[in-house]
Amino acid sequence: MDHFTPATALAGGGLIGLAASLLIVTTGRCAGVSGIVDGALRRDSPAWRWAFLGGLVAGGALLRVVAPAMVPGLAGSALGPMGVAVAGVVVGFGARVGGGCTSGHGIIGNSRLSPRSVVATITFMAAGFATVAVLRSLRG
Repeated sequence: MDHFTPATALAGGGLIGLAASLLIVTTGRCAGVSGIVDGALRRDSPAWRWAFLGGLVAGGALLRVVAPAMVPGLAGSALGPMGVAVAGVVVGFGARVGGGCTSGHGIIGNSRLSPRSVVATITFMAAGFATVAVLRSLRG
């Protein structure tokens, strides 16, 4: 949160909304990243899935070049590379069990006023807040 500004949050939210809208308009599909990854790993995956995932990686790489202080990388994580990998697996498992991820439920589902997505979003936000509180208390 060292580099947070309302302008960067607004710009990021706008770009996410634009990407989600373009995906719906061009493919008729919702931008739930866990579903896109799952579909990309299946046989005969449409090219748009790989293009979308490539855009996510390219966007992060571009930001690292343009504003490196905003993307500290794994070295900036208190967990280290192995902890980040484990956290990614746990998040992926949670997305599978929850029937979607933060992008699918939090952005697309909430914008469609889906009750299931509202409950899912409240649940993963509460779990995130609790995790931060526990980790901070353990670190002193």
